[in-house]
Amino acid sequence: MAEQTLYIECYSGVSGDMTVAALLDLGADKEVLLKGLKSLNVKGYSIEIKRILKNGIDACDFDVILDESIFKNHDNASDINRNIYDIYKIIDNSSITENAKNISKKIFKIKAVAESKAHDVEIEHVYFHEAGAVDSIVDIVSAAICLDNLEINDVIVSQIYDGCGFIKCRKGLLPVPVPAVINIANEHDLNIKNTDNVGEMVTPTGAAIIAAIITKKTLPNNYKIKKTGIGAGKREYSNDGVLRMYII
Repeated sequence: MAEQTLYIECYSGVSGDMTVAALLDLGADKEVLLKGLKSLNVKGYSIEIKRILKNGIDACDFDVILDESIFKNHDNASDINRNIYDIYKIIDNSSITENAKNISKKIFKIKAVAESKAHDVEIEHVYFHEAGAVDSIVDIVSAAICLDNLEINDVIVSQIYDGCGFIKCRKGLLPVPVPAVINIANEHDLNIKNTDNVGEMVTPTGAAIIAAIITKKTLPNNYKIKKTGIGAGKREYSNDGVLRMYII
């Protein structure tokens, strides 16, 4: 497969699961993905990949289904509250390609740096807690595996639409865009646009993936679309709720 240019259209925001779904829809190898995830030796989840209609649009849906009982009944919190260096070890000990490992670790570092700034703690004290750690690991590593499998060379990203208002988190209410997304956007010069959709359309994982892989900000004057991939989001807003990607 020749090196390819990817255009990501973020008019319904961006999240980890939307990104993976769109990359699978573009043709990333599902079996390569599942084999790579298995090699992480991370427990407490299953994967469901299916087709759905999202606001009338046929889309791929990538769902990380967590076994909540594992986390609720776990006695040793240190096993499930992982910092970035714990996650690096998981990635390095897996069988995914070196390129996929590097992409994964770059995304995690961007996210951890943004969270450390948001909460005013050192990066080693940023913990990906319990179920959220598994969710982040699976989404980020899945995106990296798929990007590597598709042999993506350049990545162009549209303006990134987010919502407004507030969302609930473990520590209370956060304004939208959430602080980690703002930090990622500022550090990596991402173009975030607020809309009147109430809620979070851009997750820290989604923003970190974009920041790690973007190489260009504008489309060429002339291009041809070779293939389209559409990934479904989980939330309902007034817009279409999908992430569209194009191989150009």
